[in-house]
Amino acid sequence: MKPIFRIMTVGCMLMTASCLYAAPKNKILKVTDKEFFITEEARRIGDQLLLYQRVTGGWPKNIDMVRPVNAQEIDSLMVEKQRRDDSTIDNNATVMQLSYLARLYQATADAKYKQSFADGIEYLLSGQYDNGGWPQFWPGPTGYQVHITFNDYAMTNTLNLFRDIIGGEYPYDNTLVDTKTVERLKTSFDKGIECILATQIVVEGKPTVWCQQHDRDTYAPAGARAYELPSFCSQESAEIVRLLMSIPSPDSRVKAAVNGAMEWFDTHKLTGLRLERQGTYGTDDYNTVLVADSEAGPLWARYYDLEKGEPYVCDRDGIPRKRLEDIGRERRNGYSWYNSYPAELVPIYNEWKTLTSTSKAK
Repeated sequence: MKPIFRIMTVGCMLMTASCLYAAPKNKILKVTDKEFFITEEARRIGDQLLLYQRVTGGWPKNIDMVRPVNAQEIDSLMVEKQRRDDSTIDNNATVMQLSYLARLYQATADAKYKQSFADGIEYLLSGQYDNGGWPQFWPGPTGYQVHITFNDYAMTNTLNLFRDIIGGEYPYDNTLVDTKTVERLKTSFDKGIECILATQIVVEGKPTVWCQQHDRDTYAPAGARAYELPSFCSQESAEIVRLLMSIPSPDSRVKAAVNGAMEWFDTHKLTGLRLERQGTYGTDDYNTVLVADSEAGPLWARYYDLEKGEPYVCDRDGIPRKRLEDIGRERRNGYSWYNSYPAELVPIYNEWKTLTSTSKAK
């Protein structure tokens, strides 16, 4: 495939310096305000990211890396740096830290942030399978971690980062990333797109969407946790389609993949329903329900079964059920079962169709 350059931007969190300190935990790592990165607070956070970075070049997930640490904690973190079993791209890990460090380097020109960024990029490149996919954790993934992982945008986050670096978008200019690395990222990106095309679920000759995970050898939809069964998955598939539509001059395979997925989204949308969260979060009266609403926009279940394409929810017992109220409170309120992400693609898709219909397919 041709080198990839970004032609569409995805909405990102923009926070001004006045509200930074209200950002809970790692959300501050998504800040893009250039004024913030010249502050001492930005450097303090950056220095802590270096402490949390493993010898692999990657970062662990679900850790508050922004909270100030004391001397004793620093000693512990220096020991933890040697771990090789918890680096991941799950839950925005690694990609989020790299984005922050790139912006911090542009504001400070401090070589230690550039080196940390380079180590992180090497980590991402090292995890890619020959078929173009990425596992959830590496090195040494176990269990379902070995699958090609789209869940929680693990692989698409990685490819989006590579795309932005290839395109030279701020803050990823040639002062941060050298030409040889950019060429390696182009090759990696193209392999990733090939993997996406290879794993798209095809039904009766028609491309549809993707599962959260796919077997790294057979490409078949694969399960993960007990309630994450092999399925058609709307949420992660929406982000995959967004990525595919950012490819300039897409070939016929990419066009077919996008068109097939958008057709599937349209066929499987749920109408006349609204997702409602009732009560106070963290209390016994908190509940997640679907309510009838004729004016509500379309929704999609996160999962549709592979046999009939019907929506379902699931508890930790691994048994799919039709209704939210049929699963326990813990999973009902603790997982994203419905979403509207495919609806966000419609205006982008309409513009994309116009642009690509006038271009000559490869």
